[in-house]
Amino acid sequence: MSVRVDGKKSSEVPSEPERLSGLKRLVRGPSPERVPTVVGTIAALIGLLDVAAGVFPRFRHSRMHALAEVLPGAVNQLAAAASIVVGVVLLMLAHGLKRSKRRVWIAAVVLLPIGAAAQMIYRHSVSGAVLSLLLFVYLVRHRGSFEALPDPRSRWKALANFVIVGGVSLVLGFVIVGSHPHQVVGDPSLTAQLEHVLWGLCGFEGPIQYHGGVDYTVGYSLGALGLLTAATTAYLAFRPERPTAHLTEEDEDRLRELLAKHGARDSLGHFALRRDKSVVFSPTGKAAVSYRVVSGVMLASGDPIGDVEAWPGAIEQFMELARRHSWTPAVAGCSETGGEVWTRETGLDALEMGDEAIVDVADFTLTGRSMRNVRQMVKRIERNGYVTKVRRVGDLDADELATVQRAADAWRDTETERGFSMALGRIGDPKDLDAIIATAHKAPEDGEEAGPHGDLKAMQHFVPWGPDGMSLELMRRDRSADPGMNELLIVAFLQAAPELKIKRVSLNFAFFRAALERGGKLGAGPVARVQRGVLVFLSRWFQIESLYKFNEKFRPRWEPRFVVFPNNRDLPRIGFAMMQAEGFVTLALPRPWRRRGGGVAARQKPCEHGLEAVAGPADARRAA
Repeated sequence: MSVRVDGKKSSEVPSEPERLSGLKRLVRGPSPERVPTVVGTIAALIGLLDVAAGVFPRFRHSRMHALAEVLPGAVNQLAAAASIVVGVVLLMLAHGLKRSKRRVWIAAVVLLPIGAAAQMIYRHSVSGAVLSLLLFVYLVRHRGSFEALPDPRSRWKALANFVIVGGVSLVLGFVIVGSHPHQVVGDPSLTAQLEHVLWGLCGFEGPIQYHGGVDYTVGYSLGALGLLTAATTAYLAFRPERPTAHLTEEDEDRLRELLAKHGARDSLGHFALRRDKSVVFSPTGKAAVSYRVVSGVMLASGDPIGDVEAWPGAIEQFMELARRHSWTPAVAGCSETGGEVWTRETGLDALEMGDEAIVDVADFTLTGRSMRNVRQMVKRIERNGYVTKVRRVGDLDADELATVQRAADAWRDTETERGFSMALGRIGDPKDLDAIIATAHKAPEDGEEAGPHGDLKAMQHFVPWGPDGMSLELMRRDRSADPGMNELLIVAFLQAAPELKIKRVSLNFAFFRAALERGGKLGAGPVARVQRGVLVFLSRWFQIESLYKFNEKFRPRWEPRFVVFPNNRDLPRIGFAMMQAEGFVTLALPRPWRRRGGGVAARQKPCEHGLEAVAGPADARRAA
């Protein structure tokens, strides 16, 4: 029988040991794994206080007048500029501190005492300086929590830094100029203020006049912000570049050996050979995980390569590398078996992201009512004079291969290449001679000139999936060709497959196919209908529904694919990283000097059609 105390059961009242335990936890502070998050948040708050203290005169405190009187006047103005710069840099470093980056920790340890001194000198209260010093001591005490290695470098960060830091500096400059109205001569216009800020960021005096000559607080602050923008941008732009990912020849050879033995397991296995990916191997070398780091997300694709029994070793190496760099681990497009192993070995969660369309060659036929639309389309195109060829890459001569490469590049309908999970990124590489190219041709009619690629009108590229399978990697066509080129080439490939000893073909990936199918059935519930409605709405941009319908034409069997992630709050970030990897969101600097066409430069670029949306009813491509 429970006794009630003040209206509560005695079991609900904390005991004395429990209260003491809670007090000890409060004194001890956050757990080691939460230290970086807490430190990053506090650093951001201190940064805001430093900026506010340097920008707004009202944040100054009269208690330090005695110190200010014994210091030269210029020191006060320099301290104001230092407070602003330290505050901005701390705001920039806060995210790195949350990710346990060692170099960011070093920078914060150096900057916090400078910020504290600036606060003291510029006639502020002691509280801001004390808070900075307390965080400095806390950082030194918990230095072991900041061991993460730097992220891979890329040039776009310099441009992003210039835009973001430059924009912040411009806004702060307006605030600084506007926070000293009693010292300004006259009433300068907005244009004059903008000109003054821009000149000040460049280190020159602007058109605004001040009583007593020059306001050094404004001048030093604007100059410091301009110097910060220029220095950080130059550092990011001119530091030695390290590729974001790189597959060495040795790694590629080891992966090919694993694929030769175990490549039949996963239709996405061959895409691990993309040369803009990195790879980690299990301690035994019998399994591997390929990945790319995108915006702090360590993104793997498909299942691990190699012996299933060795997968846990490769996954452990993958997770250890993610921990060392404080990257967010994630997997895009793994199979059900792969998802089970990933979640079991790592404690991560999994979410079904769609289905892969797989056609068994022995079951494919154009006969029957269900195939009537495809059959009629193919017959119509053939009557219009189109012929098809299905050949191994090694069977094409050099001129034919060069024509296909040039056409594939010219027919790309986006400025940037796309693809990651289901794209190889090259055509005709000497190591990929067992890949297959299907082409559609139409001779020019009388009085008609041949196109820039001769009679070639469309092409598809298939890569190996074990000894008896193929995975569709690329689909492109001339926009002047008749609709239905993709249907024509898929049918031609499936009809030629028995002669090429191909038994199964992986076509496209249909994003959230199950939700589309459930929501369209008779008697579907309100939740299923809402889900389908949202996906149909998104299909206006990503054309999810049209891709599903295109795949369904060939009566495939559907294999679910999953995304593996740490927790729900990471999903938006992982989704954004996946869109970057696939090429839907481009943050890279433009490279106008890159040569278009089928040469070496083009063959090294990521391919456009891995996990991509379809361009139209007759133009299916892999979707993400």
